[in-house]
Amino acid sequence: MISRSIRRRVSAMALGCVIVVWIVAVFGSFRHATREIGEWEDARLVEYASLLVGLSPADLARLARFPPDARVELALGESRSGPDNDGDRLPRDMLFEVRDAQNHVVASNLPADAAGLPDAREPRGAPRTIVIGDTQWRTHTLRDNPSGRWIRVMETLNTRSDLATGIARGIVLPLIVALPVPALLLWYLIGRSLAPLKTLSTLIGARDARSLEPLGIATVPEEVRTLVDAIDRLLARLRQSIVRERAFTSDAAHELKTPLAAIKVQAQVAIATDDPARKQLAMQRVVQGVDRSARLAEQLLLLARLDEYERIPTRAVVVRELVDAAVDRHLAKASDKAIDIVTGDVSERAIDADPILIGILLDNLVDNAIKYGRRGGRIELGVHDDGALQRIVVRDDGPGVAPGEHERLGDRFYRGSGTQSPGSGLGLSIVTRIAQYFGGTVQFEPGIGGQGLGVVVALPSANAAGSL
Repeated sequence: MISRSIRRRVSAMALGCVIVVWIVAVFGSFRHATREIGEWEDARLVEYASLLVGLSPADLARLARFPPDARVELALGESRSGPDNDGDRLPRDMLFEVRDAQNHVVASNLPADAAGLPDAREPRGAPRTIVIGDTQWRTHTLRDNPSGRWIRVMETLNTRSDLATGIARGIVLPLIVALPVPALLLWYLIGRSLAPLKTLSTLIGARDARSLEPLGIATVPEEVRTLVDAIDRLLARLRQSIVRERAFTSDAAHELKTPLAAIKVQAQVAIATDDPARKQLAMQRVVQGVDRSARLAEQLLLLARLDEYERIPTRAVVVRELVDAAVDRHLAKASDKAIDIVTGDVSERAIDADPILIGILLDNLVDNAIKYGRRGGRIELGVHDDGALQRIVVRDDGPGVAPGEHERLGDRFYRGSGTQSPGSGLGLSIVTRIAQYFGGTVQFEPGIGGQGLGVVVALPSANAAGSL
């Protein structure tokens, strides 16, 4: 099971890496020491053989009876253990055999189990390992050309120097004893490094649930700074979302009061009057009020949907087809005011968007132009290809809006001064929000011949918009 503590996990991983590196280093050092010591002891065999070349038969016989001790390290005193007494414990006699040119043994102190050795006169080079019975021997053979002697020097591998073992033990034991020290240091240092996280969690835990201000932590490590910045950005988005939600709720409640109050008044008139004509007129106004309230609720829900963070799927949409459909839907309403809708140049290029939302955008543009255009007037609608952008342009020749108010036309519930036609002030704000949703912009300018209002919506072309 994985530990839930970052401190424990990081400490364990760091200590594990140290141990792995330590094992590899010890193994490599031991291998290297063993190889070097083996080469050094082979050199000793060669030196022994060279030493025996010049000795007389009497000296060789005496040396065979009293061989010199070939131990590399001698024990100090009588003690056989201790940090200062790591010498070889058993005597190591120098074993040799010397034969003359006729292969007669001149001198030898080889043990009985060395019988059956290969002929010493076989030419040999460097020291080599041979096996006699179950014993491994390291042997070196030397040929003395002037005297014709053959000298063999040998020793068993299991009696060779314990220098390599002592070196390995000298490396391993201190590291094993010292291992708790780096473990404690790692635990302490990692704990100190993670202290800012604990401070951050304490600060967040102590905050009021309604507090959405930035955390305000200045001095933190770079890794923690990334987390703090991410939390601050999240809090900023939450603040914006709450402000937007409060404004939306307030504006919606305010705007819904008027149609609901009108519906109530007209319903009371219909109940109180006995005049059929007046009752009929009151009921018609009730229906109109309900329609207006339903339209307002529909627009509010659309704005709420656009404010959600989850993206609406998009695809390549040909605006020309949606323009034709929007014009067809508003022909009857335009005819009631004798307004002529003229479709100019319409690009065949596509945009990357949602067809339903673009249809709503066009409906709001055309409906706004009809609602605020003059009776018997004209509406021009076109889509211009500017390469990376597709510009949807809708102009009318009505009374228009003062240039100083253009910047506020995209605000929710805002209606230009002097506006006589009924409305909620959400149409152009929905157009602006849809355009922004798909990476576009909205500009307001004078309409036909400098009269009325012109709305230009610029949306990225499908091949330039990229993935949204």
